[in-house]
Amino acid sequence: MEPVVKHAWNLSEMDAVKLQQELSLKMIREDQLAEVNYIAGVDVAYSEHSDKLIAAIVILEASSLHIIESVVVEDTVHFPYIPGLFSFREIPPLLKAFKQIKTAPQLIVCDGQGMAHPRRFGLASHLGVLFDIPAIGCGKTKLLGEFQDPGRTRGSSSPLVDHGEVIGAVLRTQDHIKPIFVSIGHRISLATACEWILKLSPKYRLPETTRQADQLVNKVLGGLPRGQE
Repeated sequence: MEPVVKHAWNLSEMDAVKLQQELSLKMIREDQLAEVNYIAGVDVAYSEHSDKLIAAIVILEASSLHIIESVVVEDTVHFPYIPGLFSFREIPPLLKAFKQIKTAPQLIVCDGQGMAHPRRFGLASHLGVLFDIPAIGCGKTKLLGEFQDPGRTRGSSSPLVDHGEVIGAVLRTQDHIKPIFVSIGHRISLATACEWILKLSPKYRLPETTRQADQLVNKVLGGLPRGQE
């Protein structure tokens, strides 16, 4: 898979912020999904001992949630740690992984934010716009915004609000467990994004896309000899 939108990655902080603001204008916040047969889960993990990182993509069959394909790429960090600009650290290695994918997904679920971002353009939005594929941000923790705790049962949700704007949903995926933070990435509405995250979370707090990608990167990281790190 190749992105339909391309840009430079070796940018200053100021230029990266400007690019986010420009690309955010391309983000579509309503449903533009065809039939979803395959869903990509993406994750990036960092070595604690070096500048190495591991990027993983898992492709799940939408009907069964079985893994159809997975790709892992080992890379090094090329962009500094700057809050709000994580996509500039994580997307370049993910692009290398997407190049190797043989099964094209119709939906991408990111372990991170989409619209729930200071400039309304987190990792899920950036990745979705680059490939022009529907994308969802699904974070374990809140980046910003305020919310009321949702009901205690699976499927309960409450709006995540920043300066009077709804930027996401706080969604309970299982009874009596901590909620997760869902936001629009690209070409999907918030309501549909929440429906998909619930479908992808039949047993656990996190969607299978995130769980499987996370397990994959951690397995590879854990298997790296210390001499390589």
